[in-house]
Amino acid sequence: DSDIDDLLHSTGDFLASSTSLPAGLIQIKKCTDLNKDSPSQARLTALEFHPTAQVALTAAKNQPFTLFQIDSKNNPKIQSVFIERFPILNAHFSSNGEEVIAGSHYTSFRYYDMLSGTLITVPKIKGVNDDHMSHFRVSPDGRFLAFLGRYGNIHLLSAKSKELVSSLKMNGSCEDLVFTKDGSQMYSFGDDGQVYIWDMNTRECIHRFYDDGCVKGTSITVSPNNQYLVCGSYSGVVNVYDREKCHQSLDPKPLKSIMNLVTPCTKAVFNSTSEILAIDSHFTEKAIKLVHFPSMQVFSNYPDLIDKSLRVPQDMFFSLNSGYFTVATHTGTALLYR
Repeated sequence: DSDIDDLLHSTGDFLASSTSLPAGLIQIKKCTDLNKDSPSQARLTALEFHPTAQVALTAAKNQPFTLFQIDSKNNPKIQSVFIERFPILNAHFSSNGEEVIAGSHYTSFRYYDMLSGTLITVPKIKGVNDDHMSHFRVSPDGRFLAFLGRYGNIHLLSAKSKELVSSLKMNGSCEDLVFTKDGSQMYSFGDDGQVYIWDMNTRECIHRFYDDGCVKGTSITVSPNNQYLVCGSYSGVVNVYDREKCHQSLDPKPLKSIMNLVTPCTKAVFNSTSEILAIDSHFTEKAIKLVHFPSMQVFSNYPDLIDKSLRVPQDMFFSLNSGYFTVATHTGTALLYR
């Protein structure tokens, strides 16, 4: 479809001019809901901006996944694709932005080739004994799909062929994982509070450390500039580390412990300039905070003074070059800010 092809190669005003961001109050404006043109009837299970174009993806269980063109005023729907008998629990764009990959509670998964308009089923992966392929991450360098398996297994599939490359193993269970921006390293966070650091060229664990004071790990992220590693825990405490020091110590001390969440931190994500960290918990109303870097101070005016309609956050994402920020709510709305 030439329209989709054009959209996937345009960036438009996704590019926000970035001067150094001041701390204190964040200048953020509420826009038309991202999915207003095609609202979800259920809680969103996926929300993501396209890696290069002015496009966003939403998905929900027993609903189609939908692509929107983002202009902040109308955000028109581009298309919806319904996958029969496949409740979408997780969906991501491929790193080149040409595919939408979707996971569910099956041993198979699906991907949609946007350029040819075809939906492809990847049957049960030989060598993977997990009973579902629901949660995964895409490596930014386009090499791997990393599926979070049971019993601490991480299954690395080739992003191109969708075949198993290898399976990595942690102690305990793998609760979350993140790749560095260049895809050369991966950090996985276990329910025992241990972080494993993996070299993605040798696919070996090169170091591990304990997150300070952590009872159970729940989320992990690394800043695009590679300076910070952030660990969110079941208690709601979010620890910010100097990434290099995590490679040198078994029990590094955090630069800062952010105590604003009181229920499990379910996601942590940086914007593209590494100046804003977003953290949330989908267990409580309004449990979302934006944190300024490098001061590590929480912006005091979000969400309370910006958006009264934000209830329980489910997911969140910054657009390419941080022009937009979106938050999925428990009602199926994707709120949009710029």
